Amino acid sequence: MSNPTTLVFSRAAAAAVTACALLLGPAPAAAQDRRAMTVDDFLALKIVGDPQVSPDGSAVAFTVTTPSLDENRNVSRLWVLNLVDGNARELTGGPGSAQQPRWARDGRTLAFLSTRSGTSQVWRIRIDGGEPSQLTNLASGVNRFWWSPDTTAIFVASDVKWPAESELDRRQKDYPTSARLWTDLFYRHWNEWRAGVRQHLLRVELAGGKVVDLTPQDRDTPTLALGGEDVAVSPLGTELAFVTNAEPTVATSTNNDIFLIGPDGTGMVPMTEAKGNDHSPAYSPNARWIAYLSMATAGFEADRQQLMLYDRASGTHVSLTADWDVSVSTFVWAPDSRSLVVAAEERGDHNLYRLAIPTGQRTPVARGGVNSAPQFLPRGDGLVYLNQTATAPPELFLVRFDGKQPVRALTRVNAAVLAALDLRPATRFGFVGAQGDSVFGLLIRPPGFDSTVKYPVAYLIHGGPQSAWTDTWHLRWNYAMFAARGYVVAAVNFHGSTGYGQKFTNSISRHWGDLPFEDLMKGVQYLERLPFVDGTRIGAAGASYGGYMIYWMAGHTDRFKTLVAHDGIFNTESMAGTTEEQWFPIWEFGGPLTSPEARTLLAQWSPANFVAQWKTPMLVVHGQQDFRVDVSEGYQAFTALKLKGVPSKFLYFPDEGHFVLKPRNRRLWWGVVLDWLDQYLRPTTRNTGP
Repeated sequence: MSNPTTLVFSRAAAAAVTACALLLGPAPAAAQDRRAMTVDDFLALKIVGDPQVSPDGSAVAFTVTTPSLDENRNVSRLWVLNLVDGNARELTGGPGSAQQPRWARDGRTLAFLSTRSGTSQVWRIRIDGGEPSQLTNLASGVNRFWWSPDTTAIFVASDVKWPAESELDRRQKDYPTSARLWTDLFYRHWNEWRAGVRQHLLRVELAGGKVVDLTPQDRDTPTLALGGEDVAVSPLGTELAFVTNAEPTVATSTNNDIFLIGPDGTGMVPMTEAKGNDHSPAYSPNARWIAYLSMATAGFEADRQQLMLYDRASGTHVSLTADWDVSVSTFVWAPDSRSLVVAAEERGDHNLYRLAIPTGQRTPVARGGVNSAPQFLPRGDGLVYLNQTATAPPELFLVRFDGKQPVRALTRVNAAVLAALDLRPATRFGFVGAQGDSVFGLLIRPPGFDSTVKYPVAYLIHGGPQSAWTDTWHLRWNYAMFAARGYVVAAVNFHGSTGYGQKFTNSISRHWGDLPFEDLMKGVQYLERLPFVDGTRIGAAGASYGGYMIYWMAGHTDRFKTLVAHDGIFNTESMAGTTEEQWFPIWEFGGPLTSPEARTLLAQWSPANFVAQWKTPMLVVHGQQDFRVDVSEGYQAFTALKLKGVPSKFLYFPDEGHFVLKPRNRRLWWGVVLDWLDQYLRPTTRNTGP
């Protein structure tokens, strides 16, 4: 990507004028004048997201999210940028947050989700000013919404009570309690209880407010798990495509399928019937095709995700990426229906490509860092998208396809803050790992880096396990925040990581403790040979599967001075019995918890069976509302540490799930984690965290 002139839109200017201009950003400070980032710097940075180009291509609406320590929540506002004159202004304010801006057909109004009335509802606002008006008033709120093509109605995904009267209702009619009663396995998901509710697809008429449940059945529509953008409305207005999982036991199945239905809820028919995960349907603008994403392997949530094309006339399904050993994460149709732009993960980056229809021929559009949320200009001659790297949060960019203009930055909302910070880019390194395979990783140097100094190392281990460290501005495990304390940061994409071919991704299943562990230890050997690394001061930290690996390392090596396990799996058997998505342990360990084969593998790869060797000081972090890896995993690990007499500490969040999201909790997390690392890796450093 080229390095365009840095631009920034100014909130101060927005307060002074009706429309704030995109101003030239501050001149970069001299290297010696830049400073290390603090936790408060990090939490003050704004995040740009969800770009939406107007129907006439003259403007782009987007969100800007800012963590608020005072309100202890992330506050999101809508902004509109004029692509003709470069002016931008904040469109929403007041109570609550605003998300998911979607243009009405006339291009003069935007619908969006807002919590300003107390629950998440759909609102509408004119882009030339004025107060928003509320379009929905559903008791359980709105999760997502989609315009009808004629803008006389909106389709919404909303939770409904199911069944309308349950056994629990009848039993406690006169004396209600807070008890829950359920009969199926998918009774909770991520951090919310799902017993007694279903997500359904509703049609809300704007004139009169009539609400019709289009999917009145005992399943979640659209699906809650392993989906994406799972409702699409035909440009003709005659049909909808949506995703649901019709298996009897959803908790053990990845078999999402796409169904077609009339706008009044009649005539539902399946569009896909494969046993893997089919999701994210999108109609071509000419309504001839429906593109969608598909995984072929049943029961496996991390199979290669291909871009499929369904021909409405012939009923045939064709993969546009069958010859491409990458996973497509998202896509968007060109206005003329002759191509699509897709985002694909490749070796630490997320790149954008243009795919021709129907050949699938690929042309690079944007490469380097993490590129996402592509949106075509109406004439199809350019693309607005988000780009982020290890040194910059996501911002809006514009690329023209004629190649006559350089890639242009549309926003630089954090320019003033970033210009004062010493942020080092992520560099790539590689070595020979397990099975003789090439293994790669990212290395981030600390502020004021001096190649003659030997630095301690923060060794980060990603979760998933089918995931990867990428050149991104991570909102939870931010490389620059670790580096700011004077650490060289290393992040290895071990066997099982995505973006290096599906065979490499597949290799971790049923091999949780051998191939990845070998890669990680060889990564340590690589780091030890670097002249600026102090091999006697290396600490490791990870979350989810990364937390599992921390527990595994504790029983298999004393190479690390200290360890940090966040929401990690300590006992594979107890985790398999408490996690809400049962297909995951079934696939990863060869069967359900009740099968002898799975119990053998669960025991083989359980860190709990190796606590006799634990002696490395460890910080354990866990959230009470984590239903993916139950908090009891953290309790068990901490108990083992204390009974072994190993120096340890437990950081507990009663109001967080698998991720730490609330600003005050994030601030506390960084303070405790960084101070713990300092205690063992930089003992002479004064603690400065909250």
